[in-house]
Amino acid sequence: MRVLGIETSCDETGVAIYDSESGLLADQLYSQVKLHVQYGGVVPELASRDHIRKIVPLIQTTLKEACVSPEEIDAVSYTAGPGLIGALLVGASVGRALAFAWNVPAVPVHHMEAHLLAPMIEDQVPDFPFIALLVSGGHTQLVQVNEIGKYAILGESLDDAVGEAFDKTAKLLGLEYPGGAMLAHLAQQGHPDRFIFPRPMIDRPGLDFSFSGLKTAAALTIRANHEDEQTRCDIAYAFEKAVIDTLAIKSELALEQTGLTRLVLAGGVSANEKLRRKLSVIMHERQGKVFYARPQFCTDNGAMIAYAGWRRIQEGSRSDLSISVHPKWALSQ
Repeated sequence: MRVLGIETSCDETGVAIYDSESGLLADQLYSQVKLHVQYGGVVPELASRDHIRKIVPLIQTTLKEACVSPEEIDAVSYTAGPGLIGALLVGASVGRALAFAWNVPAVPVHHMEAHLLAPMIEDQVPDFPFIALLVSGGHTQLVQVNEIGKYAILGESLDDAVGEAFDKTAKLLGLEYPGGAMLAHLAQQGHPDRFIFPRPMIDRPGLDFSFSGLKTAAALTIRANHEDEQTRCDIAYAFEKAVIDTLAIKSELALEQTGLTRLVLAGGVSANEKLRRKLSVIMHERQGKVFYARPQFCTDNGAMIAYAGWRRIQEGSRSDLSISVHPKWALSQ
């Protein structure tokens, strides 16, 4: 089965084709970062308009790259939420129109489920059940994954998501949008012991997260110190270290509570190399294993939507093209 996947939840237009026998056949991605950088963040109306301009040419390029004709597509999957409503409507409208024209199933995909399943595109695939740490610009969640469609949220952020906290702190440090990756790069030159930030909520029961206070601690430290380059690097280091330690501590608690030995790291922040190394060390010590996707599949992309769409079809999921459908998934409840 060949599934065309369309991702338009925010500021990246992604299109891919996944084959159930041959794997990923083609993957195309257009980023709007240059469009939004002058505004310091994503402008929803501009994002929607740019998706409209790019999506059809990107689909044509993807079909050409895969050497696949429309007649050889067996289903179309698209991101149905969460995300920017205007941007989502572009992908959903085009995806459902193509499914109707090609007489194939249309499959709505939950954006966070697609992130969770992205590591399964790789050669080494985790067996069920496992714990998933989802870390992105909009979500921070610890999830027990028993099988496709059977998820239980163990903990989530009560305020800022981890990616949001990264970007906001980066802005306080004078870095351009999107600043999370730039902050991590700046942190490489930081001194480990100059600033120590709190590890929020690690001494409380439960597995929820809170990063707003950590962001405030960073803001106060920036305000109280001269903004020379080394100070900026030292603050970036302290902030990143606090975030990684917090995520690692909560992940280990989730593993202890469930008795599971497999951890999946997914979402845009999962591309952070220090976070990967930290969790790899923890899982080695626990005689378990951590799984994550290559960096290009950590951020929003069409490949994860195509793959998640195929898995959803296996579970019997598809939409009635006569009505509007939002995917029902445990993480949204």
